Amino acid sequence: MIKKWYFYTGLGLIIAFLSSGFKPFNLETTPWFLVDEQDGSHYLFPSEKQNDYTNLNIPFTGNFFIGFKEAIGYRESESKYKKINSLGYLGKYQFGIETLKSVGVHNSTAFLNSPEMQEKAFIALLAQNKWELKKEIEKYSGTLLNGIYVTESGILAAAHLGGPGSVKKYFKNKGKRFFRDAYGTSIQSYMKAFGGYDTSFIVADSNATIKSI
Repeated sequence: MIKKWYFYTGLGLIIAFLSSGFKPFNLETTPWFLVDEQDGSHYLFPSEKQNDYTNLNIPFTGNFFIGFKEAIGYRESESKYKKINSLGYLGKYQFGIETLKSVGVHNSTAFLNSPEMQEKAFIALLAQNKWELKKEIEKYSGTLLNGIYVTESGILAAAHLGGPGSVKKYFKNKGKRFFRDAYGTSIQSYMKAFGGYDTSFIVADSNATIKSI
């Protein structure tokens, strides 16, 4: 009788132990994840907290355009949409006030609070720069200059940093003289770091604005 009691008691304990291992976890609902995509907040995925991007490991994206824009955004601001640097440049891609005006943005506060507007502004500026530098892109893409393999995406990245005029001067001087920003970053370093991405879908347009994107 005692042996049976031990047997059933032990069996009950084993069943209880195994059952506890299959209880569902209590999942925490994060309200920022379930967003209405109409308000532009879906651009904030995977987090709306700026500090979460400090140690972000950018996923492998090959040479796709998304890799290009996210790499530049991370280099410029650690992908922080509300970033304002010591020189007053704004947002994820660090736009100056005059550059913002050129792509149809006249309210810097609204710009800082709109990820969607920032993404459109970046595309519009690429379209403008591609128009301004179409001759250089056609002539130098696929060539070597100062040990750097020149590509369209590299040229556009350099123009994002220093403007299309600086890129034209760079090629005119055979790469011997090049622009550096206030922090010492050169357009040549951008041309090298962001070369090889696919930016072919960007349509060259001298009049591109956020409303036309």
